[in-house]
Formats: sequence, C-alpha cells, structure tokens
Amino acid sequence: MIGARRAARAGSRGGLRRREAIEGFLLVSPWGLGLLLFIVGPLLASAYLSLAEYSVLRPPRFVGLDNYAKALFEDPIFWQAIQRTSLYVVMLVPLGLAASLGCALLLNRGVRGTNLFRTLFFLPTLTPIVAGAILWTWIFQPEVGLLNYALRAVGIQGPRWLSSYEWALPSLVIIGLWGSVGGSRMIIFLAGLQGVPQELFDAAAIDGANNWQKFRNVTLPMISPTMLFNLVLGIIAAFKVFAVSYVATGGGPAYSTWFFVYHIYNQAFKYSQMGYASALAWIFCVVILAFTFLQFRLSNRWVHYEGEREDRL
Repeated sequence: MIGARRAARAGSRGGLRRREAIEGFLLVSPWGLGLLLFIVGPLLASAYLSLAEYSVLRPPRFVGLDNYAKALFEDPIFWQAIQRTSLYVVMLVPLGLAASLGCALLLNRGVRGTNLFRTLFFLPTLTPIVAGAILWTWIFQPEVGLLNYALRAVGIQGPRWLSSYEWALPSLVIIGLWGSVGGSRMIIFLAGLQGVPQELFDAAAIDGANNWQKFRNVTLPMISPTMLFNLVLGIIAAFKVFAVSYVATGGGPAYSTWFFVYHIYNQAFKYSQMGYASALAWIFCVVILAFTFLQFRLSNRWVHYEGEREDRL
C-alpha cells in the first residue's frame, strides 16, 4: 500500500516536471522561432549565396569561391573601401575613446551643473542617424553653412567639407564623434570611474602623487577592462559605418567616403549582385572577428583585472 502511494506521488511529480518542461518550451518558442527565421536562417542563406551567382531575377548558380576571388583580385573598389573604412576607424576610435573618457572624468568630479552636462552630452545620441547627417550636411554647406559662416567671421576661408576629397572623410569623423562621444560609451566609462576605490587615491596622495600621476597609475589601470570593452565595441561600430556616408556624401567625392558596408549595399541593392554581396559580407565578418581576436590577445599586456591582482598577492 505504501509502495503504491510512493509510486503515485513519484508519477505525479514526474507529470508535473513534464508539464513544466512543456510550458517552458512553449514560452521560449517565440524567441527560438525568431532566432531560426531572422538570424540562423539568413546566415545560412548568405553563406550559400556567397558561393553562388545570384541576381534576384534568376535562380542561384553555384560558382564556388569565384565571388571571393573576384573581391580579392578583380574588384578595384574592394581594397579602396577597406582602406577608407580602416582610415575612418583609425581616426574615429582613438578620438572617440579619449573624448568619452574626458566627458566621464568631468562628470565624475561632481562639479556644479553635472545633471545639465549629462543631458547635453547624451542628447546627440538620441538624434536619429539620418536626421543628424542631414543637420551636419547643412552645417558643412560651403556657401551658407553655419561652420563656414563662423570661419568667415574671423577671417578664415573654410573648405568645401563634404564636397572636398581631402575633407570629406574628416567631416564624417566629426559627425561620428558628435553622435557617439556622449552616449553609452561615456556612461560605461563613468560607471568604471565610480568603481575605482577611493583608498587607492588616498594612498597615492600620501606617496606624493599629483593629479596626472594618480590618473596614469591609478585610474587608467583600474578602468582598463572598461577601456577594452569600449575599444572592442567602438571598433566594431566604426567598421559598420554606413548611414552617414549614404545620406551625407553618397560615398563620394571620388570614393573618398566609400566605406565597406556601403560597398556591400551597392552591390546588393543597386547592382542586384546578391551572391557577390554575400561574399563581401562574410569577408567583412572575418575582418571584424580578426580585429576582435587580436584585441583580446593583446589585452593581456595592458588590461588590469582586480581578481588576477589579488591572486598574485
């Protein structure tokens, strides 16, 4: 009798677990379907199309690695797009990190009007990219733009900015800095600064360190994981630049702002070469992964982790 009751209770517990498991699968099924339909499925489709000649109007025709060979050895714009994108990254990321860290340091000091500064710093990131690009297109307008008007007021003849081969790329860097310095990167830096123990600054002051020495020997090592995080995200975001070039310059003048993602877009939606665009997208993915892997490998030389320091002690 007792054994029968135990078996009944075990059976009811087993049925309850099965019911909970079924309910759990039902709850996560929308996410799973979204993952398959909108992420895994397109990834697999693009991987196949990168090995095929596909122009939307005709069925895909398998061509092997021809698309990759075309990109590396036949497409003259491919290397130019990589060069321009890399130059944009080199110009934008260090300046953006330094400016975001500077804004975070200012806010971390608790000066009067900190809340106002936080709002002003963060506002540009709330502006849609297209709206910001249109605004800066007017500011950079050579004849009636606000910037050249201000320069003429002090006796300086401003350049043609977005319509100049030499100044188009720096102009987009300025737009990128305006839209990213005071955003999430600054907030992440601010969180890292607020996590630095005050005792370390007190100990440095007792040793006679000035403000620069405190910043160099205390602040920077302690926020180095935060810097690595922002560096990785910053490089990925800079490599993915597209909208500002599409709206403000159209890749010109003379391909001076023809970025890699813009090149992918044109191959796919302007020339309908979906197979070749898919190959370009996979090359772009490999480039991003390589840069990210390299950053993590080199981070051991300059990133300080508190847990590792305590283990050494």
